[in-house]
Amino acid sequence: MRAYTFHGKRNICGDRIRLARLAKRFSQSDLCRQLQLIGIPMERDSISRIESGSRYVADYEVTTIADILEVSVLWLLGRE
Repeated sequence: MRAYTFHGKRNICGDRIRLARLAKRFSQSDLCRQLQLIGIPMERDSISRIESGSRYVADYEVTTIADILEVSVLWLLGRE
């Protein structure tokens, strides 16, 4: 599988995830813990890599993160 990037990043939602996480006063560990409680195995390092754009984000991860952070998926994707 070839790894594609867009403007040097592997996702387009990392910056917005960070903004929404900080607005809710969540640490990366807090967000990781919430994802684990829902059943999505994720480590704090994975959150860091998502926010920096060095990790791909699955569609089910994006929708769950949006729910946890109480923002829309479209906002995370930069469409709102």
